[in-house]
Amino acid sequence: MKKTIILSMLFSGLYLAGQAPKDKKEEDINAIKAMCGCFEVEFKYTETFAPEIDYEKHHDYTAVALEWAELIEDQNNKLSIQHLLLVHDTVVIKHWRQDWTYEDNKVFHYDKDNNWKFGTLPEEQVAGQWTQKVFQVDDSPRYAGSATWIHADGKHYWENKSDSPLPRREYTKRKDYNVMFRGNRHEITDFGWLHEQDNDKVIRKDGQEDVLLAQEKGFNSYKKVSDDKCALAKTWWKENKAFWEMVRNSWDEVYGLEGNLTLRKVLDDKPLYRHFYAMDKGHAQQKDITALIRKFIMDKSEADAAGK
Repeated sequence: MKKTIILSMLFSGLYLAGQAPKDKKEEDINAIKAMCGCFEVEFKYTETFAPEIDYEKHHDYTAVALEWAELIEDQNNKLSIQHLLLVHDTVVIKHWRQDWTYEDNKVFHYDKDNNWKFGTLPEEQVAGQWTQKVFQVDDSPRYAGSATWIHADGKHYWENKSDSPLPRREYTKRKDYNVMFRGNRHEITDFGWLHEQDNDKVIRKDGQEDVLLAQEKGFNSYKKVSDDKCALAKTWWKENKAFWEMVRNSWDEVYGLEGNLTLRKVLDDKPLYRHFYAMDKGHAQQKDITALIRKFIMDKSEADAAGK
């Protein structure tokens, strides 16, 4: 059977070798797993609207990259995909991670000022849904949302709206807004997959209604290419995955707690990911990783003071 036929059947949620359609959950799992592999990625963003007529539109953002997305956890109700960037085909950078959990009522929502609120949803609200939890390069939280995968009219997509911190392409450059209300659409396509975004750039202050600064449209297209192009990233992950598994385990202890989580942006003038990069990956111990993460967590009095 030709490769193109196999891929087509995977995307459409059909059994290989001409068997009958799988049930809904299996279709969902196939769609999520289709986001794994080696991809040529093109990132495109443009601001489209602002309510204030004197708002000066910022420059469009465009970038290209080669990215390896590896399935690092494969359970019946949880799939975890680690993304790795290849820079100039010679350097590997640990990128974002996305976890997909089925009928998961434990959620976190971004507020502002590096603060996330952890809690639960009614079980009936998440029935049949998948929660996507997105994590930053140091495996700290970024944003999360729950929705139903749709398989209809030859399309396979998942849509959700969720608050998040500023994107990496802007948080070091802009101070005129502090929350991005993200409209995320993940769609499996014949070329790979598409991450389409409709985002609101929001100014949020305690005790006041959110103020919309501007809106933007984003298209991140992931074009599937031969896995051989990502061989360097695959090797890098094999050599470093034990360390990052310990990092995830330490964060899981934090994520098991309910309530607010406020994180420092830097410690000793360095963000968390730079502390991780400086660690001896071959000799790092779980207790040392946990202790470092704990240093980045603010207690309530510190968090309240930082938010003022």
